[in-house]
Amino acid sequence: MIRRLTACIAAMTLALLMMAVVLAGAARAQERGGAGMEQEVTVDGGAAPLYGSLLTPNEARPGPAVLLIAGSGPTDRDGDSTMPGVRPANLKLIAQGLAGAGVTSLRYDKRAIGKSAPAALNEADLRFATAVDDAVLFARLLKRQPQVTCVILLGHSEGALIAALAAQKIETCGVIEVSGAGRPLGVVLRQQLAAQQLPPPLMAQIETALSELEHGRQVANIPGLEALFRPSVQPYLISQLTIDPAKALAAVKAPVLILQGDNDLQVSVQDARLLAAARPDARLVIVPGMNHVLKSAPTDRAGNLATYADPGRPLAPGVMEAILAFVRSAAR
Repeated sequence: MIRRLTACIAAMTLALLMMAVVLAGAARAQERGGAGMEQEVTVDGGAAPLYGSLLTPNEARPGPAVLLIAGSGPTDRDGDSTMPGVRPANLKLIAQGLAGAGVTSLRYDKRAIGKSAPAALNEADLRFATAVDDAVLFARLLKRQPQVTCVILLGHSEGALIAALAAQKIETCGVIEVSGAGRPLGVVLRQQLAAQQLPPPLMAQIETALSELEHGRQVANIPGLEALFRPSVQPYLISQLTIDPAKALAAVKAPVLILQGDNDLQVSVQDARLLAAARPDARLVIVPGMNHVLKSAPTDRAGNLATYADPGRPLAPGVMEAILAFVRSAAR
């Protein structure tokens, strides 16, 4: 049972280790093709450089630009993961779609991920606020680019919460939350772990541990649950557990788009509705058949998850249309 539990929560643990990149300044042109020129950009990340991609349309015009913020776990600038079977390239596809419509974008490898791997912090030093601060620095860099009049923050999955919190620290002309949770992490973890039908004594230990962490108190490790409750990761857990995504979005002063699929195995339509209730003026778009990685997917679990490994599968119909309509409204 413990072995099965560890495997079940491995993905959630990776989600708790995410960090965003600090980025500034442009570097050499890396590739040219399609509808724009992509440049690799770097900044001193302390122990090692940090990396990202600035995609500028061939026919760049003055207007908003979009900062793409990746989701949880070991997810890189393109939306791909080091986890087996997770290479949807969804952020890269969004960036290319934006470039095709004449919109500049910036996406980045998170600290400790992709080319930014050498810049990893000690696990005990990880805090959720650092990811938010990193996104703020990216937004400031993007705002300084030629032809960029303002910045829209687009966050996917956990990146949606980062976008909402970053928008409270900088001037932005919009926030796009894509497949973002509408409930605090503690609520989500309880639901996910309960769904594993764990023995009641183990669930009681988990509940006690989560409650203590939510009150800012570290706990003894639970044998077999080191992936989730090891001492070195607890400060990060404490920093995120009580953040309410709905309240964070309610505090955003900029216009908001909430984009959610009705075939998402990780985040529900109800999450999107909770976010929309916190921001009644937001535009809520539910994309039929779209799963968590923004692809059209079958309803069966195996078929749904298979799309995670298919970077050649296009974004679900309606995704780019909703994003571009929001960008155009920000331009006006």
